[in-house]
Amino acid sequence: MTDTFRAGAGRLCLDFIRTLRYRGTPSETEELPDGRAWGAWIDRFGPFAAPVRPASSHDARSVREAVYELVTGSLRPASRQRLNRFAAAPVPSPSLTVAGELRWQASDPASAMLALVARDALELVTSPEFARVRRCAGDRCGALFLDTSRPGTRRWCSMEVCGNQAKKSTYRAKVS
Repeated sequence: MTDTFRAGAGRLCLDFIRTLRYRGTPSETEELPDGRAWGAWIDRFGPFAAPVRPASSHDARSVREAVYELVTGSLRPASRQRLNRFAAAPVPSPSLTVAGELRWQASDPASAMLALVARDALELVTSPEFARVRRCAGDRCGALFLDTSRPGTRRWCSMEVCGNQAKKSTYRAKVS
């Protein structure tokens, strides 16, 4: 498990599928190996004030792979059914505390979070934004992200990491 999950893909569902880091490479790393890690991801990206501690990450990994299939155009019927089932689950609901603070709650926060992720994925692939989903051009990365740049020519999931590595490699090749 990583202490810091990657953010910045432009959509919740794209940040979520990045929990299988370096997908398809020898460096592939599972960031949701157990309930503790899944709870940490929810704590980072979810709306809940209190820590969430699910017992398992099995459903999370299953939904993540279905979202990945959907976004990459390789959706199998069983994965479509899984996404529809999770998207239909109750999402977190807002409430106002006595002190006037907004709090989000759900009877099952882990399932509610999966509902948010599944709904976000379904909304993304049926929106005009979907045409701007890109795969990072980084040699070892391959993460998906939403290109919100004005010209629509963003190449890297993160300029600070993948973009910087590519520019360093290009520079080293020129001076060698």
